[in-house]
Amino acid sequence: QVQLVESGGGLVQAGGSLRLSCAASGRPFSMYNIGWFRQAPGKEREFVSGISQTGHLPYYGDSVQGRFTISRDNYKNSVYLQMNSLKPEDTAVYYCAASYWEGEMEVSKYDFWGRGTQVTVSS
Repeated sequence: QVQLVESGGGLVQAGGSLRLSCAASGRPFSMYNIGWFRQAPGKEREFVSGISQTGHLPYYGDSVQGRFTISRDNYKNSVYLQMNSLKPEDTAVYYCAASYWEGEMEVSKYDFWGRGTQVTVSS
């Protein structure tokens, strides 16, 4: 299996930017499609963005389309989420997750999860 560790979260003002990283160890990283999810207090975990094994097929949730960019570097066993034009409603714990399936946005399709990193956007 693969182990995932998120980093890069923090406190930022509305309109600012953050770059999250997800570092993987264990089984070959290039085997997995990777997704970013987020969960705010009292809300369900929400799909943010995903990327295929080769990095050629990024896709996004409607709420972040045009503001967030996902990328991956299989040589560094890492996936990144560049978050621009942040809004207070982006405040959540952000998780990266690994899936054997391409193009998935459902939590249940992801088998391996990191512990998350907190992102707080102040107004």
